[in-house]
Amino acid sequence: MIFARSSSSLERVTPRLAGPALALAWLCLTTTGAGADFRLCNNTGSRVGIAIGYKDGETWSTEGWWNLSSRSCETILRGPLAARFYYIYAVDYDRGGEWSGKAFMCTRDKEFTIRGTEDCLARGYDRTGFFEVDTADQRAWTVQLTETTEDAPSRPLQPLPPQQPSGTTR
Repeated sequence: MIFARSSSSLERVTPRLAGPALALAWLCLTTTGAGADFRLCNNTGSRVGIAIGYKDGETWSTEGWWNLSSRSCETILRGPLAARFYYIYAVDYDRGGEWSGKAFMCTRDKEFTIRGTEDCLARGYDRTGFFEVDTADQRAWTVQLTETTEDAPSRPLQPLPPQQPSGTTR
């Protein structure tokens, strides 16, 4: 069972991790003049749990869980961004699957703040792969989580053979 943060209260949620992983995370810069925050938007039809990793001075830190309902956004970190790179791990509670990557950091099943990324298992934590977000040193950034479409081709489209100019013969 995972305990997830929301902006109003702590909520208890149970993820189902079976099923195909969700593959796309669309990153974009927000252009809101009001604030400089790190936001995450859930553009799926499912509830999603979020964990974030970042460098806090000289130490790596991970925090979780934020619970985002379907088609909603949440401010994860408030204020101007202090680093260029942030790391995200997200899990789809309703349909299964995850957004993950190759940057391994420590997490746990209930609400957490963990200092350091070394020896996760020996310290009693899970070792989880996060995907990297390059904010390009912007003051504000929004990550958009999307789901794969069933209409997408399962293999790359093949280029068409070259066309002969009309009116010519071989």
